[in-house]
Amino acid sequence: MKVLVIGGGAREHALCRSLSLDPDVTALYCAPGNAGIAEVAELHPVDALDGAAVARLAGELGAGLVVVGPEAPLVAGVADAVRAAGIPCFGPSREAAQLEGSKAFAKDVMAGANVPTARSYVCTTPEEIDTALDAFGAPYVVKDDGLAAGKGVVVTDDIEAAREHALACDRVVIEEFLDGPEVSLFAITDGVTVLPLQPAQDFKRALDGDEGPNTGGMGAYSPLPWADPKLVDEVMATVLQPTVDELRRRGTPFSGLLYAGLAITSRGVRVIEFNARFGDPETQVVLARLKTPLARVLLGSAHGTLDVEPPLNWRDAAAVTVVIASHNYPDTPRTGDRIEGLDEVAAQDAPHAYVLHAGTRRDGDAVVSAGGRVLSVTATGADLTEARERAYAAAARIRLDGAQYRTDIARKAASEA
Repeated sequence: MKVLVIGGGAREHALCRSLSLDPDVTALYCAPGNAGIAEVAELHPVDALDGAAVARLAGELGAGLVVVGPEAPLVAGVADAVRAAGIPCFGPSREAAQLEGSKAFAKDVMAGANVPTARSYVCTTPEEIDTALDAFGAPYVVKDDGLAAGKGVVVTDDIEAAREHALACDRVVIEEFLDGPEVSLFAITDGVTVLPLQPAQDFKRALDGDEGPNTGGMGAYSPLPWADPKLVDEVMATVLQPTVDELRRRGTPFSGLLYAGLAITSRGVRVIEFNARFGDPETQVVLARLKTPLARVLLGSAHGTLDVEPPLNWRDAAAVTVVIASHNYPDTPRTGDRIEGLDEVAAQDAPHAYVLHAGTRRDGDAVVSAGGRVLSVTATGADLTEARERAYAAAARIRLDGAQYRTDIARKAASEA
């Protein structure tokens, strides 16, 4: 089949890389893509938020499947426009994507599905904000109700910082703090059947030791040697399947990728948030471990035929990804800096380590930075220790003025495995 992927980040590069290795994929396109994706897919310009333009492009290319990567096009209804044109699409409808587009909506769905999550208040006035902050106390968890590219959450002991963030939002969700480690678990669903992927853990803070400001994610690893072997089954039974069933009951069936951000608390598993698409950077490590060809599974979601798909197959390998970010990320990142060392990684570290592009573009013969998170250096190994060593050896070959990356991705998990 011919596949069109919408987006231009490291998540889309990971998707395109997996799809390019799938023998069922006869042609692979990406719009708008980036400098790295251009090595495995044919790039086309498009406004990813314009559903009519995306559907028109898919028709012109003869795509048999469209995969919408980022959250903003999903919330904008791009998947609806593609399906209305008669083209199979992997990604939820505009209404179902509100599971990520509105944290208040997600909380309401969780309540209806009896999904365990943090107690919370939805606030729209200063008085409601003050009441909620006082009710929960520190540490304060304040979430912008709408999309914020993974950076709309503030967790702080400083009540003034919490109040400032809350007042800057049109509508805000303030909730109790959840203790314990965090886990990301993806599931592919057609609105009825749910196929869970392998869990991963990402690192949100900019600096080693989980210090510094919140980011879109600075690295990830999978598997989780410290996690309960029954975790996936538990989350399937208490979170993923009930949520899919509740959305279908409401008349807004969810097909696509359901992402559950979880806290493994002293009181059990609790949902921190839902996303309506593959997560970045967790996708980089999860897909590195997926043995099952990807296209057929995504098409099964689009066609509603996941019930006849065989169980997913996984490689025994561990995977680690390290995000290389630009100078001053996540504040006002500098762009346009030349990236060197990519050829060295390809020559010396492949196939166990490779570079996925996030914010890059071509400038003549050079590849330059074009965003805050620039690259995801991803590696596999027999265990997390080997995967870490390979990822960091490859990352050390990359030269980008002002670049920054964490040096402790998966370190604790590897040491305890």
